[in-house]
Amino acid sequence: MTQEVLDTGSAATPGLTTKWKSTDTFVVTLTGDWRTDGVLPGLETVRNELTKPDSKGKKLEFDTTGMAGWGSRFVTLAAKCHELCEKGGVTFVSDTLPEGVRRLIKMSEEVPEKKDAAREKAKPPFLQGLGESGMRAWSGATEMLEFFGQQVIALGNLFRGRAQFRWSDAWLVMQECGPQALGIVALINFLVGLIIAFVGAVGLQQFGASIYVADMVAVGTTREMGCIMTGIILCGRTGAAFAAQLGTMKVNEEINAFKTFGISPMEFLVLPRMIALVVMMPLLCVFADLIGIAGGFVVSTLMLHIGPEQYIQRVTHAVQIKSFLLGIGKGSVFGFIVAFTGCLRGMQCGTNAAAVGEATTKAVVAGITAIIALDGIFAVICNALHI
Repeated sequence: MTQEVLDTGSAATPGLTTKWKSTDTFVVTLTGDWRTDGVLPGLETVRNELTKPDSKGKKLEFDTTGMAGWGSRFVTLAAKCHELCEKGGVTFVSDTLPEGVRRLIKMSEEVPEKKDAAREKAKPPFLQGLGESGMRAWSGATEMLEFFGQQVIALGNLFRGRAQFRWSDAWLVMQECGPQALGIVALINFLVGLIIAFVGAVGLQQFGASIYVADMVAVGTTREMGCIMTGIILCGRTGAAFAAQLGTMKVNEEINAFKTFGISPMEFLVLPRMIALVVMMPLLCVFADLIGIAGGFVVSTLMLHIGPEQYIQRVTHAVQIKSFLLGIGKGSVFGFIVAFTGCLRGMQCGTNAAAVGEATTKAVVAGITAIIALDGIFAVICNALHI
């Protein structure tokens, strides 16, 4: 800020003193050069006087005849005094302040504060909040079912050869969510296989049954961990990408452009992603099962001194075809859930940059939650059917 010089005399250390000029007028006397970068006097005395209960209705004045100059730091001090006066009900008298400071304070008073800049949302009553939560849940469920219905219609049009669908887009998405995801899927499932083997070894070694670590790794990986971990990985990797891509297209008005040209976004954008992930997920689950069993193989052969042939024999004996197919089937369902939540949140995205981040976050959270919940439902059903 441009500094204003009030006196051409020699610079002096800035000073601040206070006194009561009369019973209803409090005077702040300022001396020295307030353009310095050093330590400035504080406002403790002014604050103590203006916050007293009996100061309400009185006036605050300034005596700046002894000032040599002022800068932006003095403007800050004057603004703080003005704020203290407003809080304490004290009249702020700015007539004796420098002209530039008076203009700045007047300008700040004339510019209204944006009502939505620092809005505090009052907490509604319990019943009102409960009703609003129920209405939001109902609206969300309605939108989800509508989105699912539109996908069923789009899939029906594809089977009849009437969908605005390009297989080249589907193959591209398959490559992105399939071969390009093998690295992270292999790493995570290999570590999971190691962990399962370690956990099993701690308990089974006490009974001299270390050989059954292979059974635990094989069954746990093929039935549960392979499909769950792969689903969670793709939810954070591919589901978030779907939400971000579609959300960005909506922000850039590309979705509306498709509709204007008579192209269905559900058939042209969403359907390829759904098909690609549902097709690739079972293959990734098979790969994850093999990698998880390989992780258990490393622990069993190097730490538990189980021979490779024994480990492979126990694995082939423990893994039943129904357990293997169960994991693959759950993987297909999880792939649909990941694609569904990612595309749904992307199509529901708002029209600003922040909305894209929110849509991505909601897609990942909803996808992971749905995967865990569905796996629990599958466990109950399999237990009831003795699978």
